[in-house]
Amino acid sequence: MSLAPRFGLFIGQATKPWSQVLDEFQAADELGFDTAWLVDHLVDTEGPPEHPCLEAWTLLAALAASTSRIRLGVLVTSNTFRHPSVLLKEAVTVDHVSGGRLILGFGTGWHEDEHPRYGLTLPPPPERVDRFEEAVELITRLQEEPRVTFHGRFYQTDDAVFEPRPVQRPHIPLLIAAHRPRMLRIAARWADQWDTFPELAGTATQGVTTSVAERVEAFDAAARDAGRDPASIRRSTWGVPSDIATDDAYAAFARRHVELGFTDICVATGRTSLERLRHVAENVIPRPRVELER
Repeated sequence: MSLAPRFGLFIGQATKPWSQVLDEFQAADELGFDTAWLVDHLVDTEGPPEHPCLEAWTLLAALAASTSRIRLGVLVTSNTFRHPSVLLKEAVTVDHVSGGRLILGFGTGWHEDEHPRYGLTLPPPPERVDRFEEAVELITRLQEEPRVTFHGRFYQTDDAVFEPRPVQRPHIPLLIAAHRPRMLRIAARWADQWDTFPELAGTATQGVTTSVAERVEAFDAAARDAGRDPASIRRSTWGVPSDIATDDAYAAFARRHVELGFTDICVATGRTSLERLRHVAENVIPRPRVELER
């Protein structure tokens, strides 16, 4: 493996007060995890809408200022919530606040319930992908060109001067969540990191019929078709809290996905205790990290 392995925590903010999210991100930072992630939802997707859920990007800026080394991001940002140029302004701000530690996680948007609740439109899937493809091109050009005039079907800018530039050059690393054929092709063309995970009810992969292994094969082929070396693109996945509940479960989860070529192994923390996370960081992760870096 030419890309250094990374081990992360999918912490999320649904149902949690600010103080708890801060404590959990700072713990991940101090324990030596490589990445930590929020979700981009306006409601708790696993519970009733009355559950609290802090907004992702304003929260991420505060967390960036309150940590020192961990890479952090939103897994993943919904393109239906913000114009891509506004999203990029937020992302570049967090990149500066963090000193260049942001990963820009990006996806089409999928959760049906929250959109009408907040006056947002959730287009049908084909249009969502059309919008997403335009958005990816626009945010890439805005970071790499001094002025951008963009007249797409869905998004337009006129002589957009984008300052300040991001800390990370030529652009903030772009993570694209992709699970279905067309999105896999978009990720293979544009992504610095591709993210996917097994079919899971109540998530973006609900109804996906292909296995992760089949998606890996399709992604690799699409990357080659796009003129890219598949091995040059980071790829990430995440598991559920039971995947970190025991040493054997975590080792099996990591091993299974590393064998498929994944570089970034992440687990949703749920109610996992700090003591358990400390044990994993100190006693479980070091061995596969050393083995994979050889």
